[in-house]
Amino acid sequence: MMTLPPEPPALVRPVAAPCGAEMRARLLAPGDEAVALTCSLRLKPGDRVRKRLVLEGSAASGVTLDCDGAAIGRPDAPVRLDAHTIAIRSRPPSRPGEPWDRPSDIRIRDCAIHGHVRIWGMGVNGQGPLLRASSTGPGHTERAQAAAPTRVTITGTTITAAGPIPLYLGPGVTGVSLTQSRLAGRSDATALYLDAESADNRIADNDIETSTAREAVAVDGSARNRITGNRFVLNGQGGVRLYRNCGEGGTVRHQTPSDNVVTGNVFRGGGGLFGAAPIVVNSRGGWGLNCWQDAGYPFGSSLDNDDGGTGNVVEPNAVE
Repeated sequence: MMTLPPEPPALVRPVAAPCGAEMRARLLAPGDEAVALTCSLRLKPGDRVRKRLVLEGSAASGVTLDCDGAAIGRPDAPVRLDAHTIAIRSRPPSRPGEPWDRPSDIRIRDCAIHGHVRIWGMGVNGQGPLLRASSTGPGHTERAQAAAPTRVTITGTTITAAGPIPLYLGPGVTGVSLTQSRLAGRSDATALYLDAESADNRIADNDIETSTAREAVAVDGSARNRITGNRFVLNGQGGVRLYRNCGEGGTVRHQTPSDNVVTGNVFRGGGGLFGAAPIVVNSRGGWGLNCWQDAGYPFGSSLDNDDGGTGNVVEPNAVE
C-alpha cells in the first residue's frame, strides 16, 4: 500500500486580544499624536479617533480595527507626508542577520479615514537606505517581501486624502486586499501606489475617485496583482500605469510589472490622449532622468532600464 505524504499544517492566523477601556479612552481623547495599536479595537457609530495609529511588527499581527462607520483622523489637520493616519510597518532587525519583525493578518473595516494609509517594510518608499543596500545583491525581491507586512485586509472603508497618496503599498508588501471601499479627496500624485517588489495584492470592487495629479493607480515594479471590478473617475488623468522606475534614489529595481490582471473595471472621465488613457503597459519605456543612478550591477533595472512587463492581462475593461 502506498503511503501518502502528510497533509501540510494549516496556516494559523494570529488574533489580537480586544482593547481594554483604558486604550479605548486614550484613542478617543483629544490630540493627534501617534499611538501604537496592538489590540483589536471596535468603535461605535459617531466615535472619532484623532490619534494617528501605528501598527508595527508582529506585536500588531492579528489586529482588527472595526469602525462600524466611525471616523479616524482629522480632516482639519495640517497636511504632512510623514503624519500617516494609519501606518502599518515592519520593525528593522536589532542585530545584523536577524529577520525583520513584520505584522500580518491585519483587518480594517467600515472606517471613514481622513488622511493617508501607508504600509511598508524595508523602506517607506523605493529610496530607503536599507532597501537600497539590499537591492545591490541577488535575491532582493525575496528579501524585500520577507521583510514587509503581509495579509492586510481593508474593506468597506473610505480614505479621503488631502495631498499625500491615500493608500501606499511600499516595497515588498504582499497580500493586501482593498475591497468594496472608496478612495476620495485630493492627491498630489496617485490614488494608489504599488511600489517595487510588492506582489499578490487584490484591488477589487472599489470606487476610485481621488482627484490626482497623475494616473490613478501606479503599478511600479509590482507583480501578480489583481485590479478588478473597480469604478474609476479620472478627472482628465490616466487610469492604471504599469512600469518600473529605473535608478531613482540609486535603488536597483529587480522585479518587473508582470503577470498583473487589470480587468472588469469601468473608467470615466479620462479623455483620449495617451497621458489620459485608461491603461498603459510598460508606460515608461525605459526612459527616466534617474536611470543612471543604479548603474554597475548585472541585474534588474541596473542592467536594463526597460519596464520589462510581461504576461499582463488588461482586457476587457469599459470606458464611459
